[in-house]
Amino acid sequence: MSFLISDAYAQAAPAAAAAPEGGLMGLLFPIGLIVILYFFMIRPQVKRQKEHRKLVEALAKGDEVQTMGGLMGKITDIGDNFVKVEVADNTVVTVRRTSIEAVMPKGSLKEL
Repeated sequence: MSFLISDAYAQAAPAAAAAPEGGLMGLLFPIGLIVILYFFMIRPQVKRQKEHRKLVEALAKGDEVQTMGGLMGKITDIGDNFVKVEVADNTVVTVRRTSIEAVMPKGSLKEL
């Protein structure tokens, strides 16, 4: 029965292919991903944060604003961290300054 089983011989391992630029090509892809991530995600987010900070610092009494929760009203009083917003006649709500999402054009509340 031993004539049906052939002998197995080890073959020589093929020569390893050398990388053309060594480790530089291996680093090119992750560096490219970081650059793309910066320009498409990090940079626009930082720009939006700066614009929002300017908006919050420029708030003034009498501005018509919209909060992140969707409330719209007129600013009646401004503190360091909080703003009092009149959302209806004799209805004043206190919200954080950073929760102001947008300053609406004058007269926007009357159109609603």
